[in-house]
Amino acid sequence: MRETKNKTIFVDLDGTLLNKYGIVTEETKEEIKQTIKKGNEVIIASGRPIDSIKTIAKEIGSENYFIAGNGSLIYDIKKDEIIYEKFLSKQKVLEIAKICEENSIFYNIYTEETIISKQLQHNVLYYYKENLKKAEKDKTSITLVDNIIEYIKNSENEKYLKITICDETKSIFNSVIRKLKQIKNIDVLDVSHMSRKVIKKGSEDINIEYYYTEISLADVDKWVAIQYLSKKINIDNENIIAIR
Repeated sequence: MRETKNKTIFVDLDGTLLNKYGIVTEETKEEIKQTIKKGNEVIIASGRPIDSIKTIAKEIGSENYFIAGNGSLIYDIKKDEIIYEKFLSKQKVLEIAKICEENSIFYNIYTEETIISKQLQHNVLYYYKENLKKAEKDKTSITLVDNIIEYIKNSENEKYLKITICDETKSIFNSVIRKLKQIKNIDVLDVSHMSRKVIKKGSEDINIEYYYTEISLADVDKWVAIQYLSKKINIDNENIIAIR
C-alpha cells in the first residue's frame, strides 16, 4: 500500500478562509485543527499586512510561517522575523501616489508595520471595523495622514509591501489603471470584479463594494513565495495544496 505523505496547505484569507464578515468561523477552525492534527501544515498566503495575518494565524493554530502582501514577504512566526522580501522602493511608491493624487482616486499604502491612508474608506474602513472586535495588541495598524506624499517623503522607511487603489466608478478606475500600467518594474493586479465585503452596524449588514487593484514590485506573486518557502523547508511540489 502506498504511503500517504503529509501535505502543506497554503490558504488565502479574504473570500476563502474568512466569511463575509472577515471572521474564521468555529466550524472552519475545527476543520483546520483536525487537518493539522493529522500531521498536515496550514500556512496563510494573503495580500494582508503582517499584523492582520498574525492574529488569524494564531486563531487557526498556524505556528510556523505565513506569506503577506501577495507574496511580498514570508514571515517566520517562531523567530518573529521576515525571511524573504520583495518591496517597492520609496521612489516607486511616490511615482504611483502622484498619479493617484492627480486623478483624485482613493489609495492606501501597506508597509511592514501599518496601512497608510487619508481616510477610513473601502478596504481601510473594513480593517478599522475588524479592529473594533480585536484586542489592542491584535489590531491591524492604520496610520491616517493628511498628505500621503509628504508623509512618505519624510519617512525613514524605504520598504513598501504594496499599494491598493479603489474606486466605486469603473470608468474612472480603469482610466487610472491604464496610466499605472505604463510605470516600469511594477505589477498591477488584473481584477475584473468588484470587491464585496460586509460589515456589521448593530444588527444591520452594511455592504462595502468597490473596484480595486493592488500594485507590487514586478514578479511579486504568492506562488513564487510558496516555491521559495517550499525549497527552504524541503517540501516537494506534489505535497503542496494551494487554496485560493
